Amino acid sequence: MNFFNQFKIETPESIELEFTLAGVGNRIYASVIDWIVLGFILIVLLSISALFFFNVPILATIFSIQEDQVGLWILAIQFFVIFATYVGYFVIFETLWQGETPGKRFVKIRVIQDNGRPITLQQATLRALLRPIDELFFLGLFFIIFGQQEKRIGDWVAGTIIIQQKQGKKGTDLAFSQEAETLAKYLQTNTDLSQLSPEDFATIRRYLQRREQMFTESRVELARKLAYQVKDIINLQEIPEKTTTNLFLEAVYLAYQKRF
Repeated sequence: MNFFNQFKIETPESIELEFTLAGVGNRIYASVIDWIVLGFILIVLLSISALFFFNVPILATIFSIQEDQVGLWILAIQFFVIFATYVGYFVIFETLWQGETPGKRFVKIRVIQDNGRPITLQQATLRALLRPIDELFFLGLFFIIFGQQEKRIGDWVAGTIIIQQKQGKKGTDLAFSQEAETLAKYLQTNTDLSQLSPEDFATIRRYLQRREQMFTESRVELARKLAYQVKDIINLQEIPEKTTTNLFLEAVYLAYQKRF
């Protein structure tokens, strides 16, 4: 089973590192938050710009130029400031916050280089400058969905990927209900858990650790697919009646952990 897109790299010391890619849902969620924050900043800047427009006659007198020319200068400066703020927002945060923006930090995803190293100023700048192209006609979304490494154009040019941050949780940190404990005992005696590979077990663990961060629809659909695939692997005829897919996966996790 491979429900989470993994990215592996090998360091010069021949050490293999594995990362979980952020996924399109998390990236959209982070972008929405960033746009809300950026929107407030732009509103403030536009409010300041409006004050200058209201005082065009005064500015024209001070600089001894025509009022329409003052308006054009203010408009040109306004466009420059908006673009600089748009680009600078992502460049500054991703450089100073080690690949994070407020949205990414909230969603717990991060930009890193293809080799696993922290993102540089040059790479953050490239990603930000190419962001308008990625957002035009949702080109970036197309590349993320259909690309194996979930890269938008800016990521390809800059040589970066976006990963899901480690939560620092281990299997023993997961809390389960008494119903899961009871069902786990049933599964130990009525299924063939030996058919479940360590990779399958790791996939279940990753789901249980990350499910609270997923959108409800995505979580429900992923749990359903995962549960029915696990059911077939362990040779279980049917998932017990009135058992949710989440409860079933918790029980499988516990049963496998106790047995092996």
